[in-house]
Amino acid sequence: MRIFALKGSDELGTAVAAALDRALDPHEERDFEDGEHKARPRVSLRGEDVYVVHSLNGEPGITANDKLMKLLFFIAACKENGAASVTAITPYLAYARKDRQTKSRDPVTTRYVAQLFESSGADCVMVLQVHNIAAFQNAYRCRTVHLDTLRLFTPIIRELAAGRPVTIFSPDGGGIKRAQLLKETHEAETGESVGFGFQEKRRSRGVVSGTLFAGDVKDASVFIFDDMIGSGGTMLRAAQACRDNGAAHVHALAAHGLFGAGSDDFFASEAFDSVVVTDSVRSAVQAQTRASKLRVVPVAPLIAQAIRCLRGNGSLSDLLGVED
Repeated sequence: MRIFALKGSDELGTAVAAALDRALDPHEERDFEDGEHKARPRVSLRGEDVYVVHSLNGEPGITANDKLMKLLFFIAACKENGAASVTAITPYLAYARKDRQTKSRDPVTTRYVAQLFESSGADCVMVLQVHNIAAFQNAYRCRTVHLDTLRLFTPIIRELAAGRPVTIFSPDGGGIKRAQLLKETHEAETGESVGFGFQEKRRSRGVVSGTLFAGDVKDASVFIFDDMIGSGGTMLRAAQACRDNGAAHVHALAAHGLFGAGSDDFFASEAFDSVVVTDSVRSAVQAQTRASKLRVVPVAPLIAQAIRCLRGNGSLSDLLGVED
């Protein structure tokens, strides 16, 4: 087995390798003045199962497009040089939000990215809490592994609830199923009854609307759950609605803390008691220096265990809590 982590995902890759009781394998990355780049492994890959860690979020100095191309080229180079299989571990998967046409002549980028991975020679694509799991699984013809954060967040919910009734809340209609799964997982893990609610949200041409609020949040510890936090606007809108409806405490939970433009207002808001994300992207770890209410949960043990399952034909269903 060989395991690599491309630039920008170095810390996460190192943690995954350490959880597997090994070090990252060496590779070279070079950027050229005209914007082109190359990456190559510096060890033999003949007959090896290769795992490449790289989150595909854009950040200052490098775009999601650059990260995606570097990963695709590296996968192809591994297959070109004799790798038996290559698994792309992309905790945050770029372009996963655009999985259907909502306007005439819209692109369906989820499917296009899948075709790029398949063309580069990827045998498996592993992601963490993708935006739409059904669209993700249906887009790929190679093997896919979807890791969720449900079991990572359950003990944190119990801790932060501090004995109050718990309500799991979706910030929009599109995340209802995701939030329901967290509710069911928390109830199964704790044996406690959990409330549920959601806020209506519609977005068209950059304008957000929708006033429907469903769920009993009065005097409860409310946990708003989403796959990612970008500017934080969607989360903040839902949090303020929960406060207006009598929530005692409000916490934000998300797999990916992108924290782009506008997130300073999100962190400054008193609507949240805490914000919990994973370290799937580097920006989440960096945000800890400016956000005292932010808590970052490591995902390396989960990814390492998934790799063990793939290597040893272990049960991913048991790992993910999927029913037989």
